[in-house]
Amino acid sequence: MTHLFDSYVMVDWSASSTPKKGADSIWYCVVERQGTKLVETALHNPTTRETAMQDLADRLSDLSARGLRVLVGCDFAFGYPKDFAPSIGAQDWSGVWQRLSAMIKDGADNSNNRFAVAAELNRKISGTTGPFWGCPKAQQNEFLESKKPYMNPLTNEMRLCEQRISGVKPVWQLLGTGCVGSQTLMGIARLEQLRRHAWLQDQIKVWPFETGLTANSLGAITLAEIYPSQIKVQAQGNLPKDALQVRTLARHYAELDQVGELASLFAGDPSLSDDQKDIVVREEGWVLGVGKSDKDQALDWLNSYLRAPNDIYRKSQKMIEHDIDVSGFDEDMQDVAIRMIHACGDVDVGVDIAYSAGAASVGRTALAKGCPILVDVEMVSHGIIRKRLAQHNPVVCTLNDARTPAKAEELGTTRSAAALEFWGDWLEGSVVVIGNAPTALFHLIQGILDGRFAKPALIVACPVGFVGAMESKETLIALAGDLGVPYITLRGRRGGSAIAASALNALAKKGITQ
Repeated sequence: MTHLFDSYVMVDWSASSTPKKGADSIWYCVVERQGTKLVETALHNPTTRETAMQDLADRLSDLSARGLRVLVGCDFAFGYPKDFAPSIGAQDWSGVWQRLSAMIKDGADNSNNRFAVAAELNRKISGTTGPFWGCPKAQQNEFLESKKPYMNPLTNEMRLCEQRISGVKPVWQLLGTGCVGSQTLMGIARLEQLRRHAWLQDQIKVWPFETGLTANSLGAITLAEIYPSQIKVQAQGNLPKDALQVRTLARHYAELDQVGELASLFAGDPSLSDDQKDIVVREEGWVLGVGKSDKDQALDWLNSYLRAPNDIYRKSQKMIEHDIDVSGFDEDMQDVAIRMIHACGDVDVGVDIAYSAGAASVGRTALAKGCPILVDVEMVSHGIIRKRLAQHNPVVCTLNDARTPAKAEELGTTRSAAALEFWGDWLEGSVVVIGNAPTALFHLIQGILDGRFAKPALIVACPVGFVGAMESKETLIALAGDLGVPYITLRGRRGGSAIAASALNALAKKGITQ
């Protein structure tokens, strides 16, 4: 498969006025394709914009010299809403970039004049306080205020792409949590210098300004605007959110390119009119990955969603296998793992699936012999697909047995735990499926250790919650040798009836389809 790029550089920018490291500072991450593998080759946190641009120029020059095509994503706006360019005497985006590069003074120590530049632009555009706003009180003057002006002198508050992103703030706002106005002023000025750099001239193209809304004419180095909050990040040690976002985005775009799904993002919103496309390419720019408006996308989904159950299952399996390498599971567990992940829609649970050697095979053998299936709650019972049970195995839940409430009071425990006391002769050689109550799992473990309970063939343990769920499952794992019972479980607080029942369904019949 031909890829658009060989290297992916994601940059989280900062408009700080002093050198800074850690949270709310500059971070960039580099991921390279090395053969069939994607390898992170850098995660850096330069203290100043000057250092960052020197680093990036060096790195881009090196990547280009090695013949690698590079995608560079930056998390600030590449353009302003329609009519901004002519209001400052520029014809298009290029004139805006040149004007800002000439006006912005950005020192080696991060000292800068961005508020003075914003005030001067307001003076030229409106002769009053707007459209730019937001500054420290000490920087306020007749052309720039800390609060938003009553009316924006320009008719457009948001760019076309920003109208399709929930919660985004206008590029005119220079100060405040979540705003990118200052980063945009400083970032555009620096990118204009980068694209004119002696080492990089004629290699850089800015999407979509110099390429159009297409992936057909990208540069050896392509600059693109990104929006990090589009992608959920997972905590990793002490790394700040900025670092996690560039790492996640670099890998995200690399993985999309790996499977041929990146090119379509360069088309933007296919529903744009010709006039709107002209505005985007001439002035406003676009955010990579932003497509249709929420309403248009919702209508598309409503008209095109998959309806046939087996089609849904097959596509789910394909998506799961794309996102997680199931070959890391024992062969007899792969279907079970896929089904558990499918049940919760979260591939992250894959790393928490734990099992004893041969557990799935033991469970399948027991089910094939017609063993009972014992469950802690009715929801697990309802989740078991009966037509998968070739031997018409009985599914037993004693939670609502008339004797259970009194037994729970007698034992001083939950009804879910007390209900196990009535499993009796069903227990030996059965498959036990616990999908709700940690107390039920604790009670089962204790009963087997004490010799009061017979041993089942297999325990599928997916209790869920904040109190006891993690501890009960870790107890099962730690004491598995003493119990002498194979197990399948999901470590941590996550679990639930759907996941537990799905594991049983996979044991009953291989394959994710009905």
